[in-house]
Amino acid sequence: MNEILIMIFSGLGVIFILIASIGIVRMPDFFLRLSVTVKATTLGVGFILLSMVIFFGDLSVATKALAIALFLLITSPVGAQLIGRVSYFTGMKLWKKSVLDELKGKFNNETHVLNSEDKEEGNEN
Repeated sequence: MNEILIMIFSGLGVIFILIASIGIVRMPDFFLRLSVTVKATTLGVGFILLSMVIFFGDLSVATKALAIALFLLITSPVGAQLIGRVSYFTGMKLWKKSVLDELKGKFNNETHVLNSEDKEEGNEN
């Protein structure tokens, strides 16, 4: 039974990492590529770590895998957000068929500080 679970979880992990790899090639702009790869690889590595825990069946391995998974879940989205924000501020072009740019006009070009919607409407608290 353990062998079947290991094959399923490691297979799912590999499939999600493959999806991330394909997403790098198929997505039309940098921001979509970044989004797809971060989400899919985080999920893929999580499944591979889960299969590793089942394979070894040791508490120390499970603890290390949990620490790796938590670190990955914390750092991966934050890193992607920072990379995306820097790319936006440095002028990386959006896909020509993008219909919405939620940051347009909502940040100071010199300081890169975002303005809240309340301050734009004059409703400062």
